[in-house]
Amino acid sequence: MRRSPLAPDPVGAAEVGARPAWARALGRGLGRGRAAARRLLDGALPPRCPACGVVVGETGVLCAECWGALSFLEPPLCVQCGYPFELDFGEPVACGACLARAPAFDRARAVFAYDEASRSMLLDFKHGDRTDLAPALARWMARAGAELLADADLIAPVPLHPRRLWRRRYNQAALLAQALAGPAEVPLSVDLLQRRRNTPSQGRLSAKGRRRNVAGAFLVRPARRPTVSGKRILLIDDVMTTGATAEACAKALKRAGASGVDLLTLARVVRPTTAE
Repeated sequence: MRRSPLAPDPVGAAEVGARPAWARALGRGLGRGRAAARRLLDGALPPRCPACGVVVGETGVLCAECWGALSFLEPPLCVQCGYPFELDFGEPVACGACLARAPAFDRARAVFAYDEASRSMLLDFKHGDRTDLAPALARWMARAGAELLADADLIAPVPLHPRRLWRRRYNQAALLAQALAGPAEVPLSVDLLQRRRNTPSQGRLSAKGRRRNVAGAFLVRPARRPTVSGKRILLIDDVMTTGATAEACAKALKRAGASGVDLLTLARVVRPTTAE
């Protein structure tokens, strides 16, 4: 009698897939132990909303009020920089800024707007050692940047200068990139780019000043150049303000032979609209 192609092969299962009874019992015991430890930890230190601090069901989950306050960026968007449009033009179009001056990167997408509702959560993640938020934040980014992830050959974070990395102890962009790459099954290179100049803070600079500040600040590490040639690179960062940093990275990657460079961030600055 012909066996169904969906039926397991008993020989293969015995030789490869099956585990001894003691191993299965040990696995079940360890699983129950981890679950019990998680319940104990949650009882002593319950997970809290990363934005306002109220108790929530699991780590990285926002409470209903904070979730509703976030300005998620959804279509219609600029086909290049991802800036949100108020009107749907019925076809992919670029915003006025991209038409006037096309950025060096090909596409950019973000999860939500950088505003009062998102600022405290982002600052806690970036400066407040809330590295535990990375997996949940990366899941949001995976949904917002699904198209970019599908086209990516390689994921790389925007790097920090070694001095800044030493002071901060971690690169928030690298944490997001690591949390994204595994589930998406896209190769990751955390040290693809090097920040060779410790540039001053961009906080109070104009868009033109930001571009000057980071011009030539990034390069592809010589040992990594063969991995860039002909590849589409997905850059990861936490916030996009003017796009100057992403542009400087994209220029370095394209000089090294990248076929395309996209950008995926948690948040981006969106100019407030004024009602008439």
